Amino acid sequence: MPYCTHKDLPDTVRNILPHHAQDIYLEAFNNAWDEYRDPSKRRKGGSQEETAHRVAWSAVKKKYEKQGDRWVAKVDEPVKRRSGGGK
Repeated sequence: MPYCTHKDLPDTVRNILPHHAQDIYLEAFNNAWDEYRDPSKRRKGGSQEETAHRVAWSAVKKKYEKQGDRWVAKVDEPVKRRSGGGK
């Protein structure tokens, strides 16, 4: 059951995630719903819905982290430069 809008998301997602994180969740869930339609593509024998939720949370956690009771955007770490004088 793919989600069309934020209002369709589970309360546990709507009530704790910032708006942008909900966008990520919704898009990842819907993509995973289609991607894992075939049971042979799923790990751990989970249902299509369980797998889609797992993928969606994983996508959120790439960009957001929980700090206390809130989910906040992760701060990008600066890219480390190689030493060696450009060789």
